[in-house]
This record gives sequence, structure tokens and C-alpha cells, in this order.
Amino acid sequence: MRNRAVAAVLVLAAFTGGACNRDRRKLIAVIPKATSHIFWISVRAGAEAAGKEFNVDVLWNGPAQETEYDRQIQIVDSMVARHVDGIAVAVAERTALVQPIDRAVDAGIPVTVFDSDVDSKKYTTFLATNNYEAGQMAARTLAKLIDGKGRVAIIAHAPGSASTMDRERGFEDVMKAEYPGISIVARQFGMSDRAKARAATENILTANPNLDGLFASAEPSSLGAALALKSLGRAGKTRFVAFDSSDSMIADLRAGVIDAMVMQDPYHMGFEAVKTLVDKLNGKTPPARIDLHAKVITKADLDTKEVQQLLNPAAARQ
Repeated sequence: MRNRAVAAVLVLAAFTGGACNRDRRKLIAVIPKATSHIFWISVRAGAEAAGKEFNVDVLWNGPAQETEYDRQIQIVDSMVARHVDGIAVAVAERTALVQPIDRAVDAGIPVTVFDSDVDSKKYTTFLATNNYEAGQMAARTLAKLIDGKGRVAIIAHAPGSASTMDRERGFEDVMKAEYPGISIVARQFGMSDRAKARAATENILTANPNLDGLFASAEPSSLGAALALKSLGRAGKTRFVAFDSSDSMIADLRAGVIDAMVMQDPYHMGFEAVKTLVDKLNGKTPPARIDLHAKVITKADLDTKEVQQLLNPAAARQ
């Protein structure tokens, strides 16, 4: 009699436990490369908007800086241990995150990789700006600004960051193939740090006082490069194409320190990253790859409705 009673309790516990798991809201972990830059703040706004729309909880957690690869690995592993329902991760280093992502998928957790690719194909969806194309756009914009001839330099982001490496490769390939009158005379990493990017840019400008153009491939590199141009009195003389945006970069675009910015849509990126996982959890098959397209904006574009939605995505969608 006692055994039958215990069995009944176990069956009831299993039933109610299963019911609780079915009833609870799904939990999606969104892990950016970093949390401090405006780009990632906009990604978060999009991810949380998707959480509200699709009735899932979004857990946002990432390292403070984009070069903290070990910290990003720890966060991914902690989400696997927590048994979240899905993980969206912007990969800071394409080889370092392979095993953590594979562990998540092997544990039955679907993974969407966004913004920057990884050397694994176990994920559900890869979602990013077409960064090679964006780098090509930057090259053609800068070439036009300097009339197709002169000396230019690149303030790169950080080694191993697939998204920015693609931008830099697109930039270099276009300059080599389409503009024989332009030479890339220097290339230094900003290491996702505006102070290091500023120092790198100042070194390049000092060594190349007649530098005609400059391209920075990410927000922190762009911020540092703008500071260097202003500190050395090169603003408006060395033509500058930046990537992404921030309040100070917008001010520098209005002031002529920056001639053009290549803009992504981070809000849309965060929203779609969560949506792909919701679709997967609901039995749908999201696309294996989603390409988003960048846009080049100049001072004349700043007050248009389309650009304002890119610059202030959360406010524009309220």
C-alpha cells in the first residue's frame, strides 16, 4: 500500500513538474561582445522588444570589453548550466567560442550567432550585417572624398573579430581592385579601446603628415580616430569614414571631423536574433543565414526620418 502511495506521488510530481515547465515563459540568453558601446545598447533594446512581442524573457549578459574572450566563454557556459531555452551570441573571437557554442548545442540549446561569425556550423542561424559589403561601401565613399588618389590608413578593430576583419578586407580589396591611385600606407589595431585607437591614429598621422584619408572599422576605433584628428589639428583635412555611431560621432559628423559613417541597424539585429530562437522553439525552421545591409550617411542625411530611426531606434519605435 505504501509503495503504491509513493508511486502515485512520483507520478503526480512528474506531471506537475512537466506542467510547470510547459507553462513557464521561455528564457533566451543574449550575449553581446561587450556591454559598454552604443551599438550593443541598441542591440539590447531590439532584443528586449522582441522578448515583449513574443512573450519570452530575455537575459542580457556580456563582458565589459570586446577583448575579454575568456569572460564571454564563461558567460556562455553559465547559460548552458542554467538550462536556458536559447542562446544568441555575438562572437568576440571566432575560434575561442567554438567549443562553448558546441557544448550549448550538444546540450539541446539552440544557438543563434549574430553580428560576427564563428568557426562552427552547429548553430541554428547566423545573422549579421554583410560586413564585407559594408567595407566595400566605406572604401568607395572614402575614394570619392579624395578624388580617387592619395594615401590612406586603416584603424582596425581587434584580431579574431570576424565582422570587423570582413569590413577591413572589403575595404582593402576595393582599394586594390578599383583605385590604383590610392595607397594604404598604414594599418593599426585599436583593440576595441578608444584610447588605444587614438594613440594608434596619432602615431599614423605623425608618421604620415600628408595623409589624405582614414577608415575606422568599428565604434571604439572611430571614436579614438576622431579624437586624434582633433588633437593634431587634422579634422577636415584628413578625410574620415567611420563605422557605427554614438552621440559624439554624430556631433563630429555635423562638425566635419567625420565625413561619413557606415551605419548598421543594431536594433533590428537584436530583434531578429531573438525571433529566430523563438521560431526554432516553436517548431519552425528559421533561415540558416540572414544578411542585413549597412547604409552610408553624411551630414546631409542626419535629419531624415530613416536615419533618425537608425540613430534612435528604441525611441523611434515607441
